[in-house]
Amino acid sequence: MQFALICHDRPGALAERLAVRNLHLSGVVDLKREGRIIEGGAILDAEGNMAGSVVLCDFPDRAALDAYLESEVYVRNKVWETVEVLSVRLVQWEAIEC
Repeated sequence: MQFALICHDRPGALAERLAVRNLHLSGVVDLKREGRIIEGGAILDAEGNMAGSVVLCDFPDRAALDAYLESEVYVRNKVWETVEVLSVRLVQWEAIEC
């Protein structure tokens, strides 16, 4: 199942985000290699500071996604205040003839 995660940081959490960012990225790299994380990036505020994240991911089911979220560094460190989970079906670009 594919999901889009819209994650908003807790107000004032930029210092905490930056403090654990390397741990977050190292975990994401492993999940990217496994094909679980498809793509992602930071949501920026009006000043250009990181204020959240957008993640496209693929997990066998919602329970597996929830297990990932429980282990996610930004969740454990209360950087992400809210995580909106949307079920999506991403385009399979290699199957489209242009």
